Amino acid sequence: MKKPLPLLEAVEITDYAAEGKSLARIMYGNSNIDDNGVQHPLVLFVPWTVPGDIVDVQVRRKKNSFLEGEAVRFVKYSERRRQPKCQHFGICGGCKWQMIPYDEQLRMKHKQVSDQLQRIGKIALPEIQPVLGSVKEFEYRNKLEFSCSNKRWLTLDEVRSGVTYDNMNAVGFHITGAFDKIYPIERCHLMDDLQNRIRNFIRDYANEHNISFFDVRAQEGLLRDMMIRNSNSGEWMLLIQFNSTEAHKPLLEAIHCRFPEITSLLWVNNQKCNDTFGDLPVHVYYGNDHIIELMEDLRFKVGPKSFYQTNTEQALELYKVARSFAELTGEELVYDLYTGTGTIANFVAKKAKHVIGIEYVPEAIEDAKINSEINHIDNTEFYAGDMKDILTDEFVKHHGQPDVIITDPPRAGMHQDVINVILNAKPKRIVYVSCNPATQARDLQLLDADYKVAKVQPVDMFPHTPHVENVVQLVKR
Repeated sequence: MKKPLPLLEAVEITDYAAEGKSLARIMYGNSNIDDNGVQHPLVLFVPWTVPGDIVDVQVRRKKNSFLEGEAVRFVKYSERRRQPKCQHFGICGGCKWQMIPYDEQLRMKHKQVSDQLQRIGKIALPEIQPVLGSVKEFEYRNKLEFSCSNKRWLTLDEVRSGVTYDNMNAVGFHITGAFDKIYPIERCHLMDDLQNRIRNFIRDYANEHNISFFDVRAQEGLLRDMMIRNSNSGEWMLLIQFNSTEAHKPLLEAIHCRFPEITSLLWVNNQKCNDTFGDLPVHVYYGNDHIIELMEDLRFKVGPKSFYQTNTEQALELYKVARSFAELTGEELVYDLYTGTGTIANFVAKKAKHVIGIEYVPEAIEDAKINSEINHIDNTEFYAGDMKDILTDEFVKHHGQPDVIITDPPRAGMHQDVINVILNAKPKRIVYVSCNPATQARDLQLLDADYKVAKVQPVDMFPHTPHVENVVQLVKR
C-alpha cells in the first residue's frame, strides 16, 4: 500500500519560483543526501503563496529533488501581500499574482528574465533594463474567451458543504488541467466591464429561455463558447459558437438590441470535438466582420481569427522598443519573422526601405496584406508557410540579404533550421521579441558565436501573471 503524503505544519515561504508558484526549503525525511552523507534542504513548491507566508502544506507530489504541495491553512499572512481584487481569485487560475503588489510583480519578472538568460543562455549580457510596466493594471485585455457547460465545476468548499444547484449551467473559464470543467465567472477584471454584462446577459437569457448548454462529454447542447473582443477605436466584437447548423436568432437579436456597442456580432457552427474555429466559416449576424485597432497613425483590421496582442496599450510600447532596437534609417531591408497579421512589419515599414514578413497561418498573411493596403503602405510583402520551409538560403538569395531581422516566435522559440539561415544571412542586427525568456535564452546561445547581446528590455503585457515579454537586440560581432 502506498504511503500517504504528509501534512507539513508551519512552513515559511521564502522565495518566488517559476509558473506563479512560491517555494520553501525544508529538511524532509532522509531525502536529498549527497555522496558525503550530508543532507540538504528539499525545495517545496506551493502555489497561491508569497514570501513571508507561514502555511500548513499538504504534500501532493514527491520527487527526488523537490516536493509540490497545497497550502491548506495560513498560520500567518505575509506583510508583502495585498488583498486580491477578484472574487474568483485562487479558483479560476487566471491571475496567480493578484495578491502581490504590482511593483513587486515587476521586480520578479525582471529577476525571471535575468535568471533565465544567465542560467540557460550562459552568455555575456549588458545591463537588463527595468521592466516596462503595463499602462493598465486591470481591464488591460482586448480579448477574452468563455466556455459554456451544462455541468458547472464545484469548488472544494461547495462539495464539502453539500450545496446543490437546481441549474448546473455555467459560463466561465476552464479549470487548469481539466478540459471538461468550467468554473462560472460572475465578474472578471481583466477587460472593460461591458464584457461582464454581455456574458451574464447571455447566460441569463439562455437559462430563462431554456437554451441548452454544451455537454463536452456527450457532445450535445446548443450554446458552446463565446469570444469577446474590443478595440481602442471603441468597437466591440462578439462571436458565439453554436453546436448547430443554425444560429439561435432570437438570442442574437436580443443581444443586438441590448448592446448597441457591439459593432461585429458573429456566430459559428462548431460540431467538432474542440472549441477551435480557425478552420470553420464565420457568419455575420450584424455589423462588420472585423473591428479596427489604432496604433500611432496606423489602422489594423482585426477579424475573429486574427492574432493581435491582447494588451493594446502595451503592444504599442513593445513595438516601439522593437523599432528602436532595429535602429532603422530608411535604407534597410527588414525581414519580419513570425509576422502574424503584419503588425510589426507595418509598424516599422515607414522607417525601412522594404519589409518582408513571413508567417505560418495563411489567413494571418491575408490580414497583413490588407493592413498594409488600408494604411497605404507599399514597401511590404508577405509570405505564408512553415518558417523553416519558407526561410531558406535560397529565399534569402532571391529576396536579398536582410540588414535587420526582427523575430517574434511562439513560446517554443525558433527551429534550428531557422537559426542556421539567420546566421547564414548575416544581418547587421537581430531584434528578438519573445514571450518565453527560457527558449529565447536557448536561441541566444545558438546565435552567440556570431552575435552579441547589446540591449535587453523586458515588457510586461500581463499584470498578475508570471508571463513577461522580452526584447533583445543582437549585433554582428
